[in-house]
Amino acid sequence: MSSLPQVNLDEPRYDQSTYLNRAKHFIILTNPLNIFVSPSELDKAAKTVQDYKAGKPIEGKTIDDVWRAKYIYDSAFHPETGEKMLSVGRMSAQVPMNMLITGCMMTFYRSTPAVVFWQWTNQSFNAIVNYTNRSGSSPISNKQLFTSYCLATGGALATALSLNRLCKSAPPLVGRLVPLAAVAAANCINIPMMRMQELQKGVELYDENNNHVGVSVNAAKTGITAVVLSRISMAMPGMVFTPMLATFLEKRGVFRRFPWANAPIQTLFCGLCLTFATPLCCALYSQKASIRVDQLEPEVQENVKKVSPNTEVVYFNKGL
Repeated sequence: MSSLPQVNLDEPRYDQSTYLNRAKHFIILTNPLNIFVSPSELDKAAKTVQDYKAGKPIEGKTIDDVWRAKYIYDSAFHPETGEKMLSVGRMSAQVPMNMLITGCMMTFYRSTPAVVFWQWTNQSFNAIVNYTNRSGSSPISNKQLFTSYCLATGGALATALSLNRLCKSAPPLVGRLVPLAAVAAANCINIPMMRMQELQKGVELYDENNNHVGVSVNAAKTGITAVVLSRISMAMPGMVFTPMLATFLEKRGVFRRFPWANAPIQTLFCGLCLTFATPLCCALYSQKASIRVDQLEPEVQENVKKVSPNTEVVYFNKGL
């Protein structure tokens, strides 16, 4: 048996019932430095977590080391399937990738070819993130993946190009906000489509003792709605404050004197906003979401009562 204190590594280190603790959890989990952890270090972290859970002795490690390994493990491995996730799709890649893409969407919003290219790039990235962070092990067919990708990209392009035409005579700040509208529209399409299996078949439900008690479509709808709202919220600070900054600098003539500074300034400022917005908006909802039994489908309610009669609230992984 391990001589280290016994803690439940299946739960986050910080109690997720409060926003502040969820923020602490996601600040660690979405740390951009995690993307640079080598495969060998990831494997070591996974072994440390597995050995600790199995009660094996872990030489030279403190409980803080175990938690550090757990967060490295969580940053790269899916919480339900245990599979190693694509590097670009991990939450730790959100800040650097979105910083580049959002900065360029903010900078190059006037030219139609640029709008098409950067909206396509953004939706390609979003498709990878949504697939990587889907809830559970529900398989997604190539047809469904392609359909979701095309609809989200089409929705984003249609929104961006039509709004660009409407905003030609509007103040510059209004035009700079068009990418946000396109991103919001695309998220409302991309995330539900990418996770259509959950909307059709439901997500796994568990009681407070982690016993499987059923599968629910209602829970899937609740979780996916929360993900859509948190993703839009995550994009808003960078895509609202960056245009305001750019408009201010443009009025002051900064970009006329230093035209090369436009893209770097907007990209770096987007990165600054995303560094805080990513974990703080992920923390709006707990990843281990809950739903009252009386809000489930009637047949699911009956199954929960059979399996766990005294349970009033069940839990599920809403995804990120």
